[in-house]
Amino acid sequence: METQPLSSSITGGGFLIQASTPDNTFTPEDLNEEQHMIIDMCNEFLEKEVLPNLVAIDERKEGLMQSLLEKAGSLGLLGAAFPEAYGGLGKDFVTATLVNECLGGGHSFAVAMAAHNGIGSLPILYFGTEEQKQKYIPKLATGEMKGAYALTEPGSGSDALAAKTTATLSEDGTAYTLNGQKIWITNSGFADVFTVFAKIGGSEFSAFIVERNTPGLSFGEEEHKMGIKGSSTRQLFFENCTIPAGNLLGEKGKGHIIAFNILNIGRLKLCAAATGGAKLALKTTISYATTREQFHVPISSFGAIQHKLAESAIRIFASESSLYRTAQWIENKEQELKNAGREADALLGAAEEYAIECAMLKVLGSECLNYVVDEGVQIHGGNGYSDEYNISRAYRDSRINRIFEGTNEINRLLVLDMYLKRAMKGRINIMAPAMAIQKELVSIPDLSSSDTLFAPEIKTVENFKKAILMCAGAAAQKLMMQLETEQEILMNLSDMLIDTFQAESTLIRAVKMHNTGHTDAAIAADIARTFIYDAADRIHHAGKTAINSFAEGDEQRMMLMGIKRFTRTEPYNAKGARRRIAAKLLERRHFFF
Repeated sequence: METQPLSSSITGGGFLIQASTPDNTFTPEDLNEEQHMIIDMCNEFLEKEVLPNLVAIDERKEGLMQSLLEKAGSLGLLGAAFPEAYGGLGKDFVTATLVNECLGGGHSFAVAMAAHNGIGSLPILYFGTEEQKQKYIPKLATGEMKGAYALTEPGSGSDALAAKTTATLSEDGTAYTLNGQKIWITNSGFADVFTVFAKIGGSEFSAFIVERNTPGLSFGEEEHKMGIKGSSTRQLFFENCTIPAGNLLGEKGKGHIIAFNILNIGRLKLCAAATGGAKLALKTTISYATTREQFHVPISSFGAIQHKLAESAIRIFASESSLYRTAQWIENKEQELKNAGREADALLGAAEEYAIECAMLKVLGSECLNYVVDEGVQIHGGNGYSDEYNISRAYRDSRINRIFEGTNEINRLLVLDMYLKRAMKGRINIMAPAMAIQKELVSIPDLSSSDTLFAPEIKTVENFKKAILMCAGAAAQKLMMQLETEQEILMNLSDMLIDTFQAESTLIRAVKMHNTGHTDAAIAADIARTFIYDAADRIHHAGKTAINSFAEGDEQRMMLMGIKRFTRTEPYNAKGARRRIAAKLLERRHFFF
């Protein structure tokens, strides 16, 4: 398959058909000196202010979360990406992503912070009038005011547009009266300002700025949750809650644009926080495994334990590589839009361009964290089930991430939905490459090989892309409009895409580390090869399952031979690689990149 020529940047979803190289891919090794200083500042804040207070945070000690947010604000951590004109630091998108990752190990604090400086503040920053921005953003940047986002209702979760909260404009046009209910609102126990979604006249889905002391706004009791117990979660009740007409946020009837665009950024930031949480959980588990002895030796010396530690590191490396690759794409696109005179909506436009990648990141980041904390509990054994060990908190707190920002199932469906819609609009050409793959199926397989380092892995990842194009193209041709109702097939295809995106991101990073002579290049190579080796089996299974769901007869047999061809790998000693990865982890006592 010939890849399309690469311009200044990969287009959204274009990784499937465009060529990426180490030279045009950003990796964590490219972080600059200032960004490393920010990492140190975040780590110090966590270690001094947050981690010693986890029990008090979980008990929701009066005023503690607010004070922590204010301390973070005084360091510039809440407004890192806000423009300097509104009291922020004006940092780039990669730096803002880095802050979310580095504070992601803060358990409930990380949730409160992400809700505040993400979905709690960005709607006003990017859709507010100049007057609204000047009134709220400087105070949100410092933590003087805390933000929250009120979208979900008892009858509308994933189906946000089914909201029933209403907004009625007064006869003189000076005020809106809100009536309705919101649930699962993070920071609601102390937030000063809420972005609230309601339907004007029962039909025009719109957004509003509502301050806490507004008459008619009341709150339910704190929810008793499985995890993130220190995160304030209350219901909001609007009973003839009257706000000035000037508190309409954005255009009337365009609330869905705010909701969906903000969620794109929120999904990437969730991946960042989950990656940071996974790193801290792995560090905790390594510490336990090296001190806990059974049969007179540390359990870290056992192969079964080393497998779990190494696999945790592999998944974190893959998540991190995918995250920063995308963050830089968004940063590049943002600058491109600014240069084109679209200063006001540059970040939102950039995030929309990479909405497919943001949805994938949300899934892969949350599921990486889920694996790391689950195996962390397992390595701790019975102690992992005790609240005396922090891994139990990490396990409970992690579960919500597969639900936040759209469930992982919804995000998997969105990935394919966006690909198909973009293809129909001509934004991305996947059908022509898919047709080329179908012709390739009846040709003689290319059995040539190369002695170039990483050549087998590069070819394997290219074949993964062919497998996706083959399955997706055939499914679209066979099922046409019916495909959007075949959720199982869509999720199979999404899993193939997510694994391939991680495999390529991981491989490019490993190649780049080798090319630059990085001291850990050999371990990165072990990680990339092991991920690709295992991904081949997962992609084969997902592809085979999808094919058997819609194809029959000769077409089915041909495609099953194709999926087998496109997921074939050379024999590889994954056990040996994992032992080398584990050895490096145990030497460093933490995730080593």
